[in-house]
Amino acid sequence: MAKEKILVVDDNREILALIADYMLKPNGYVVSTARDGVDGLEKYRADKPDLILLDLEMPRLNGLGVIEELHAERSETPIVLMTSHGSEDLAVTVFRKGVRDYIIKPVDTDELLVVVEKALVEARLRREKAELTETLMRTNRDLEIRVKELNALYGIGRSVTSMLDLDRLLGRIVEAAVYITGAEEGSLLLLDEGTNELFMRSAQGLDEKYAREFRLRVEDSLAGQVIQTGEPLLISGASTHKVKTAYLAKAILYVPLKTKGKIMGVLTVDNRVLDKDFTRNDLFLLSLLSDYASIGIENARLFGQIENERQMLEAILSGTDDIIIVTDESDRVILMNKSARCGFDLSHVSVTGSPLEDLIRNQELFALYDKHPLPGAANRAEIPLSNGQTLLATLSAISGIGRVAVMQDITQLKKLDQVKSDFVATVSHDLRSPLTSIRGFADLLPVVGSLNEQQNTFLQKIQRGVGEITNLINDLLDVGRIEAGMDLETQPCDLTEIVASSVEKFRTQASERGQNLTFLKPPMSLCVQGNKTRLEQVVSNLVSNAVKYTPDKGTIDVNASSNDQFVVVSVKDNGIGIPLAEQPFIFDKFYRVQSEETLGISGTGLGLSIVKSIVEKHFGRIWVESEPGRGSNFVFILPKMGDALSEVQASAA
Repeated sequence: MAKEKILVVDDNREILALIADYMLKPNGYVVSTARDGVDGLEKYRADKPDLILLDLEMPRLNGLGVIEELHAERSETPIVLMTSHGSEDLAVTVFRKGVRDYIIKPVDTDELLVVVEKALVEARLRREKAELTETLMRTNRDLEIRVKELNALYGIGRSVTSMLDLDRLLGRIVEAAVYITGAEEGSLLLLDEGTNELFMRSAQGLDEKYAREFRLRVEDSLAGQVIQTGEPLLISGASTHKVKTAYLAKAILYVPLKTKGKIMGVLTVDNRVLDKDFTRNDLFLLSLLSDYASIGIENARLFGQIENERQMLEAILSGTDDIIIVTDESDRVILMNKSARCGFDLSHVSVTGSPLEDLIRNQELFALYDKHPLPGAANRAEIPLSNGQTLLATLSAISGIGRVAVMQDITQLKKLDQVKSDFVATVSHDLRSPLTSIRGFADLLPVVGSLNEQQNTFLQKIQRGVGEITNLINDLLDVGRIEAGMDLETQPCDLTEIVASSVEKFRTQASERGQNLTFLKPPMSLCVQGNKTRLEQVVSNLVSNAVKYTPDKGTIDVNASSNDQFVVVSVKDNGIGIPLAEQPFIFDKFYRVQSEETLGISGTGLGLSIVKSIVEKHFGRIWVESEPGRGSNFVFILPKMGDALSEVQASAA
């Protein structure tokens, strides 16, 4: 039975008693009454009923007056008008003020109950909507956390297959461990088997001297316990715990680093100041990260040995799980390791000296071999196998020998990447409706009534947060559309006008910060075959970044020129610059340079990734020249209209 609250406002005692006691209460409704409009408004404000039954003619304040007051207060409570007479003009007036229905007196019980039930449907839907909105907000918060976790793991997955610099790889692993667990400090300890001690190989949040001198006996330490048992260790509670002499922490999480069944070290995070315990979810995420870290460390070591110790090549190739094929300059097989023979179903075939094309029927692999790598460079491609596996193949030229192809199984990483992409796409679309509601109701708060200073501050933070999430969603959807080749219909464009209009968008913003934003317009048109909207997005993103990362009163110079084949556009600033170690990653999705100078600068980490995708879809190329403290120069080139465009498209095909 329903438990909705109904307020009945009527100056006739008999009618009040009849409706309240004999019609509504016996049907399970909670009823309150009022004898005139003034009393009715007071009870409405105090009780917030789900429905109002309102008489038209009353002393002090009649029904129309009550309706006017409720309309002014932006009340969403449904109203059913009770009147002894009606007219078309009256109906139009009251319905415009929010009245849902009206009943002609004398009131019939069945008719009243039907009208009441119909009007209350809206109240129920409103409550359900509020509950659903709250549920969605909680879900959105959880999804944001999961997105961050997946992005961190996705970044490490990329590092596993592409990062060969061991120092940089270990730094990224510790950085990701601190990020996904929200810890104060993190470190990666490796085992010195000669002394049976753990030493700190990489750290974040710790004093550099302390990290460099850190050594810990396995026998009498918590980290050593993890080495001995091979099991993770989670320690928390009200008291502090000793990591090392004079080094105490409130919460600690250790995870072993395992490779080929052997424990090489420990990945650890801790909180020394914050009263924040680590959770089982933190343990799960850190364990996954540890698996990636172990693979990455092992791969980096293997590649280092292959490059620096050629005399151990046969032993390494026979033991590694990677697929490796070495061919001479005529593409005849010199060496094919066990993994390669198994992967391409050649276990019982003699391969040495045979042409590669006679052994393997895989078009993607041949396409990779058709693109001859330059000396010192490498070509990469994904190679699908008939058993459903996907390999990441790297083909390199070896001077005086031929070429070597190294292939790693990235099947699980591809599945993770697809899960991440599907997840992000779903979340991006599903977040739009609740975000629109949040933004709409937040914008309406000042209209309902005046806000104090603190309330205004909170409202601005809500609006700013919604704006940042909306920008992230738009960028995510943009990345998907661009990578899928959508919205990229091309036509002849004047790049000069595109650059000029894009620069003008930021003229006011730069002026407010005292920045000197200039664009030296070339004397002639620079024509390219492209999508005008997307090319404007490229220039706008680059100029926007320059304005954000350039200090007040700095300079930003935009230039456009051409040579025989290409149109060249550059955006140069004298801002904070980008460290050399960070430059290879700034065009990756979600990658942002982390430093003191960038802490207060908002962004999604997708802008440069979008720029790179658009430029490459236009058969162009983009790069950066930068030095910390002296600024950055982003340059992209596009084929000019005519023969140059045809040649580039033909070579790309």
